[in-house]
Amino acid sequence: MCNPIGQAKLLNAAGTDLNVIVCLCVGHDTLFIKYSEAPVTVLAAKDRVLAHNPLGAVYAGHYFHKKLSHHHL
Repeated sequence: MCNPIGQAKLLNAAGTDLNVIVCLCVGHDTLFIKYSEAPVTVLAAKDRVLAHNPLGAVYAGHYFHKKLSHHHL
């Protein structure tokens, strides 16, 4: 279950110096940032375009490169 407030509180208790958000939904990332005592940066956010798998584009780069290459022919 996604619990961004609980995640922030857990990291606060651990005393982290920097929190990096990876694949939280928009809205949940806002809650995490609000409750985090350490600075926060976002590496990747979920989106609907990639079926909530934003890093799929990174892992499947060869697929998109091939698809885009055919598009230009």
